[in-house]
Amino acid sequence: MSLLEITGLSKSFGGVQAVQELEYTVESGKIHSIIGPNGAGKTTLFNMVTGIFKPSSGEVHFNGQDVTGLPVHELAALGISRSFQNLQVFFNMTVLENVMVGRHLHCRREFLQSLLHTPAITRSDEGARHRAAELLEWVGLKAYVGDHADSLPYGALKRMEIARALACEPKLLLLDEPAAGLNNKETQEINELIQQISERGITVVLVEHDMRLVMGVSDHILVMDHGKKLAEGTAAEVRENPDVVAAYLGRGD
Repeated sequence: MSLLEITGLSKSFGGVQAVQELEYTVESGKIHSIIGPNGAGKTTLFNMVTGIFKPSSGEVHFNGQDVTGLPVHELAALGISRSFQNLQVFFNMTVLENVMVGRHLHCRREFLQSLLHTPAITRSDEGARHRAAELLEWVGLKAYVGDHADSLPYGALKRMEIARALACEPKLLLLDEPAAGLNNKETQEINELIQQISERGITVVLVEHDMRLVMGVSDHILVMDHGKKLAEGTAAEVRENPDVVAAYLGRGD
């Protein structure tokens, strides 16, 4: 069953075609990866799916609904969540508070009740705090719950961002370079976490340059080059595709 369907999707910046007439389907319950050389259009694609960029043309359907060009908060409410290539962290807040931010759509937000801090608001806040603590334990950060985010090592911040994205209770989780800058041990931890997320029924799409991670964790791989689909298929199919080899290593005479 397809969860995300992309049809004829394009995005241009002036005269630059970042994504061109892309056709792509994400199957529910699978781990998908999007790979390609720098400048291939991978993050631009993520930004269109998550409402940061509006497509120049084409359509995005999520769970059978046309969501093309919807704003970020509406897409989040429908079940699309993401992490970013560059850390987006509230360094003046605790680790727990950072993850609680991801629960905002599931909290009571009535202005007057919030102003008076009624029991309903207190219960909602406590529920968010409890769920955030659960997620931090799940991603292996239980020991950091009360710490300020600026005290965490880089690898832990990556997992904290994933916990915050999961706090939205997404159906579709997009991870932009989750292993970037990590050592081998930290990359293995991310690998295991992605598989655990999938086992809980959340569909995962990741953009990643670490080919060992991609080939080991992915059910399906899309290869992009110069904004276009170059190839797609299983890890084995993509690994043996001569066009993919040429895009990464260059084509010999």
